[in-house]
Amino acid sequence: MLTDHEAARLVEKLGLERKVRLLTGADTWRTGAETALGLRAMTLSDGPAGVRGTAWDERLTSLLLPSPTALAALWDEALVGEVGAVLAAEARRKGVDVVLAPTLNLHRSPLGGRHFECFSEDPWLAGRVGAALVRGVQGGGVAATAKHFVANDAETERLTVDVRVGERALREVYLAPFEAAVEAGVWVVMSAYNRVGGVAMAANGLLREPLKAEWGFDGVVVSDWGAVREPLEGAAGGLDLVMPGPDGPWGEALVAAVREGRVPESAVDEKVTRLLRLASRVGALEDSAPSAPPPPPPDARAVARRVAASSAVLLRNDGTLPLRPGQLRTVAVVGPHAVRPRVQGGGSAEVFPERVVSPLEGLRAALPGVRVVAVPGPAVLE
Repeated sequence: MLTDHEAARLVEKLGLERKVRLLTGADTWRTGAETALGLRAMTLSDGPAGVRGTAWDERLTSLLLPSPTALAALWDEALVGEVGAVLAAEARRKGVDVVLAPTLNLHRSPLGGRHFECFSEDPWLAGRVGAALVRGVQGGGVAATAKHFVANDAETERLTVDVRVGERALREVYLAPFEAAVEAGVWVVMSAYNRVGGVAMAANGLLREPLKAEWGFDGVVVSDWGAVREPLEGAAGGLDLVMPGPDGPWGEALVAAVREGRVPESAVDEKVTRLLRLASRVGALEDSAPSAPPPPPPDARAVARRVAASSAVLLRNDGTLPLRPGQLRTVAVVGPHAVRPRVQGGGSAEVFPERVVSPLEGLRAALPGVRVVAVPGPAVLE
């Protein structure tokens, strides 16, 4: 990995404008490149149930994994690590350096529209599972991203809500999963849209303390997409990278602020150093290789199948299961999802799988010679 001395020598090669240019994305999904440093662009992609890549296009399919909530139901860190390895292999296949996962926010309300991306309502469980996923992803030479730091746990006014929370609850509930991710060595943390204690997370002091100072996080803090709304917001603080680009609220405003003494140039240098450290870790610096040599691609479909099966909980069995084909004549699959299953949530984590096997198709394949029918089930009142 790039040493601090090596990073300092690289930073010295750049003038202020070129350093500042690196602190805003080059486009929606890529960071800036710098020929003078041998730095190529780094590509980021949404997760966590798959790796989309840089385009939302049904022709560019992705492996679809069980939701993170299912991962938490495993209580199996080794298997979660295998899922991380699958994500890393998918990322490499799509030319992605940074996967925007895991989501470490908590199930604080049943109305949370992105809860399928999260692990649990329990911070200890979310931290353990998130840390296992981080180790699995980064073991494949791809950066994981702990998001959304912090207290971005509800749907109502998600982009603007001001969360007021006491120090103990903040530490023991909301921050705890992120601390576990940092202890696991996560390379990227994403700051959230919301405010905490009246201050937007992109400019919040929590990015310095406890994240960087107390916990020793040495990676990159990236904004959530479009979360930096004001000129210079977070520029003198713990935020390192504004996404997306190329236009953003830092740019010329930050160059002017440094020259006028309103923002120390040392703050800019620290941010660039962190970006170079990340680039070294993922192999985006000339003559550098990923910090972990990519292992052979895992059997992704087999891992996904094991997770799906192991995450299910059988509450009662009166002897019906397992099904015995020789003793069956007809099997009914009840409900509209028998034919059109809901296999993922929507929004920024959505991917396009190559194909989806419905429960009806799966049972027919598993029970040859048995009549398997779909039954709509009771009517749903709108």
